[in-house]
Amino acid sequence: MKSVPLNAYPRTLTRRTANKQLRSAGRIPAVIYGRQSKTQSLEINAKEIVDLIHHSASENLLVDLAVKDDSQPQRLALVQEIQHHPLSGRVLHVDFHEVSATEKVTVMVPVETVGEAIGVKMGGGVLEHVLFKLKVRALPKDLPDQIIVDVTNLELGKSIHIGEIQVAEGVEIVGSKTAPVASVALPRSEEEEAATTAEAAAGTAADVEMIKEKKEEGEEGAPVGKAGEKAPAAKGAAPEKGAAKGAAPEKAEKPAEKKK
Repeated sequence: MKSVPLNAYPRTLTRRTANKQLRSAGRIPAVIYGRQSKTQSLEINAKEIVDLIHHSASENLLVDLAVKDDSQPQRLALVQEIQHHPLSGRVLHVDFHEVSATEKVTVMVPVETVGEAIGVKMGGGVLEHVLFKLKVRALPKDLPDQIIVDVTNLELGKSIHIGEIQVAEGVEIVGSKTAPVASVALPRSEEEEAATTAEAAAGTAADVEMIKEKKEEGEEGAPVGKAGEKAPAAKGAAPEKGAAKGAAPEKAEKPAEKKK
């Protein structure tokens, strides 16, 4: 990965309101950290960093950071993270990771597929892009911008695994060698799609029936008031049997006869 120049300036104000004012002035708040140096707050020109991103295959950038009026005016750094606004996509913040040109680093590199798989073209399969990023270890200058995977010869039911990907000398892909990166799978038939839809519909109907049963169970008997007391009957409701107005009182029990 070729390093690109980028200017930066020390940043003294780090509050949220100060960062908003900074962005309004066309600057982006940033921070740089590394194993050999303390974390430092910086600010960079918004147009410069946006131009670098637009002219790069990914947001993995290796920069020669020139910090104005600093004790370390020139630093080699990787762009570790770029925070974007969730709606506009505008760059909000940049994290730089200071690195050494002679020490290997590990970064996530995007994977791009090229070509039309023979399993798709001739076999009617569907190309499945399984892994979109791979962990790569190398010296900063050897880091690839992206990993290109040619799927032209990929047959139906076959996969390309991490161990089969060819990379430049000095570059190592970290991870299980048997993990699939891209595959060509059989398309789902109309019967399978219909079966899946039917299963989903049956599950929904069962849920509705269960809710209905619970509701009916809750409606049995009179409603219960506070402390388990039976709620009073609704106005106009018929009185319980035996408690109607004018009903004959129950016959008193006949006292037991005295023994002679």
